[in-house]
Amino acid sequence: KMAADTPVDILQKVLENEILQSAKVVEEHLDAEIQKLDQMDEDELEHLKQRRLEALRKSQQQKQEWLSKGHGEYREIPSERDFFQEVKESKNVVCHFYRDTTFRCQIMDKHLTVLAKKHIETKFLKLNAEKSPFLCERLRIKVIPTLALIKDGKTQDYIVGFTDLGNTDDFTTETLEWRLGCADVINYSGNLMEPPFQSQKKYGTSFTKLDKKTIRGKIYDSDSDDD
Repeated sequence: KMAADTPVDILQKVLENEILQSAKVVEEHLDAEIQKLDQMDEDELEHLKQRRLEALRKSQQQKQEWLSKGHGEYREIPSERDFFQEVKESKNVVCHFYRDTTFRCQIMDKHLTVLAKKHIETKFLKLNAEKSPFLCERLRIKVIPTLALIKDGKTQDYIVGFTDLGNTDDFTTETLEWRLGCADVINYSGNLMEPPFQSQKKYGTSFTKLDKKTIRGKIYDSDSDDD
């Protein structure tokens, strides 16, 4: 007489069955796709090929257009007047308001240089806050560094200091990328619900969810690291 299956044996059989079923579904789907291609006549295949080539051409054209407008590199603009022209040209813009004497601006520069090359769909700029008093007043920029996140010519969001980045000078480029993704100013491929802070426990749970309230209009103290 055979011994009855243990719960572990039963579970294993169930899992094996699930895997087999999944594999079968995938196989059937592939068979259907292959059959569809087999049944296509030459005209239909040519049409499909042309559609794909057209999509590729448009994508390449868009890339060239972005590059011609100064996307793909992190660069400094000399004046407030240039800011308005640059913002008018591009749908997505990240502008870093910096000061030479502020160490944290150099940290921000390092990360923005990497992201500018990675996200050519967005224009990355820097502007000396001391040379742009009108803009700083208009955008209510009180803390350096501040990133103004601009969509369709309008400032939608701000990253003020490093508070949203895990409250540490050692935040990763991925953390800044995630925060820009939250503002929808870059094409972010990760999970917005999971900020990639280096040590979640270290910073507690207060940084796990982004506070969506607007920063505009809030009065800030002077620069936290300006000593």
